[in-house]
Amino acid sequence: MMQTLQYKALRWWARLLLRLEQWDSAQAVFERMGQMRPEDDYPLASIAYLHTITGRKNEAFTMLLRLTQTHSQVGMHWFNLGFLQEEKSQFEEACASFQKAVELRPDIDRAWYGLGLVLIRLQRLDEAVKALKQNTKLQPMSPYGWYQLARVHMDRQQPDEARKIIRHLKGFEPKVAAQLERETGISVSPAS
Repeated sequence: MMQTLQYKALRWWARLLLRLEQWDSAQAVFERMGQMRPEDDYPLASIAYLHTITGRKNEAFTMLLRLTQTHSQVGMHWFNLGFLQEEKSQFEEACASFQKAVELRPDIDRAWYGLGLVLIRLQRLDEAVKALKQNTKLQPMSPYGWYQLARVHMDRQQPDEARKIIRHLKGFEPKVAAQLERETGISVSPAS
């Protein structure tokens, strides 16, 4: 019981240190938590996050590889690994990681978006459309998935589909809609 309370207090303390951007101190707390509960993935995932935001991405990458091996059923670990793989231009690997993430946690909208982006890079546009549609279903008010989806439709020679998206975006993201109009050459009037 006492160790559980101490662990919870350390977790609270680490979160506070993160908010205060006291990275080294937060890492020390996470390391202590990892010593208390070596089977718990939270401290290691948190350290990987710290490494990512402080520019130590190789260390984060190594930790995430280990996490996906030891805690292979945690979708967020696969998402985070895919994010770093995409950043390293390891698109096939990132695709597999994002696919594993959405298989385990279909509600991770950012994983669907990442999957869509790497599928675009791999020129697998039909699959990219499906991933981006799922992203927009989960995040209907975020313009990013809609923007990429319109671009893919243009690449697939489907300007009518892109036009529908531009019209949709005009309702809540007029700046993004205007950018797409400029980039695609498609002009959409609000009433059309």
